[in-house]
Amino acid sequence: MGVPAIRSRRGPRRRRPGRLRADKAYHSTDRLSWLRGRGIVPRIARPGIESSERLGRHRWKIERSISWLFGYRRLTVRYERKGNHFLAFLGLAAALTCYKKLAKLAT
Repeated sequence: MGVPAIRSRRGPRRRRPGRLRADKAYHSTDRLSWLRGRGIVPRIARPGIESSERLGRHRWKIERSISWLFGYRRLTVRYERKGNHFLAFLGLAAALTCYKKLAKLAT
């Protein structure tokens, strides 16, 4: 199962992100060159030079979304043996989370 194409208005469809933000633990020359070779702009804090707080301004959105999804116990501990079942529950959790957030905005 591959990564689904990202919708775009014009041009060829992208199958990978344009930018990647990560912790200092992921900073290595091998990873950076691999990302650049695939056309992905890495934004990884360098140990001893940049603070994680600056990158944290953008990463908190991702961390928050993951914590919303892992609020469902079935996703926190993976009970499913097959990946398709896990992805189905992940999609269901994402739909329920979006519904709850939209219902909260509507009231």
